[in-house]
Amino acid sequence: MTSPPIQWYPGHIAKAEKALQEQLKKVDVVLEVRDARIPLATQHPQVKQWIGSKERVLVLNRMDMISELARQQWGNWFRQQGEAPYYTDAQHGKGIEAVIKAAQAVGAKVNQRRHDRGMLPRPVRAVVVGFPNVGKSALINRLLKRRVVDSARRPGVTRQLRWIRISDQIELLDAPGVLPSKLADQDAALKLAICDDIGEAAYDNQRVAATLVDLLTDLQVASALETRYTWPVGDRTGEAYLHSLAEERYQGDVERTARQLLNDFRVGQLGTIALELPPQPVEE
Repeated sequence: MTSPPIQWYPGHIAKAEKALQEQLKKVDVVLEVRDARIPLATQHPQVKQWIGSKERVLVLNRMDMISELARQQWGNWFRQQGEAPYYTDAQHGKGIEAVIKAAQAVGAKVNQRRHDRGMLPRPVRAVVVGFPNVGKSALINRLLKRRVVDSARRPGVTRQLRWIRISDQIELLDAPGVLPSKLADQDAALKLAICDDIGEAAYDNQRVAATLVDLLTDLQVASALETRYTWPVGDRTGEAYLHSLAEERYQGDVERTARQLLNDFRVGQLGTIALELPPQPVEE
């Protein structure tokens, strides 16, 4: 199945990215939010460069959508890279307190440095960054304990940058989702499409659904499809499975089948599945 490469870079993202880089000069700590199902595919290649020497708190959201084992594996892998990830389920308010404490700890360091220079303390300035639809707005609403930013299960809802006071200790900058202007890694782009982390106009549902089936087969969890649809994958390719499932269940409507399959994965009907596992160390 051939379709053009997945690319999605709406005008508001380009504009927001420019404004974000400007605002980052005023920020003390960056909360980088990624999708726990695809923590590498949702890593923005330029975030480290933008942040420079600023403190960063890595948040892996949607922890409810991956297994406990996958959480442990990723936690261990990130710690080996010198990072301590914070798992959250922003939709249901889980893991939020730990993120607040991490941001406050950075604030204490910032204010100690200010104190040492004879300056008065001030609230720590934090920004939430990440790809569209990884759950930034839901996280912000949880941090604030009230709904102040629109959040929806679709990318591109937040359009403007604005500062919000969380408490006497933290001020937060709500920033729209940022995306690389060119999605060079098409395997990662397909995972973004599967997880609904880029705009739907960027991709072909049938290609993306077929890729999901192939991925589940590679990860040896294709049984999730068989459980859900009582239709075996066997040795079929993702594309062949999609067509055969369409014939069996959806009157031959392949597009409808593709949408159903993607939606079932996105809302957790196929179970808790991480689409990426930590890279294996290269053996000497």
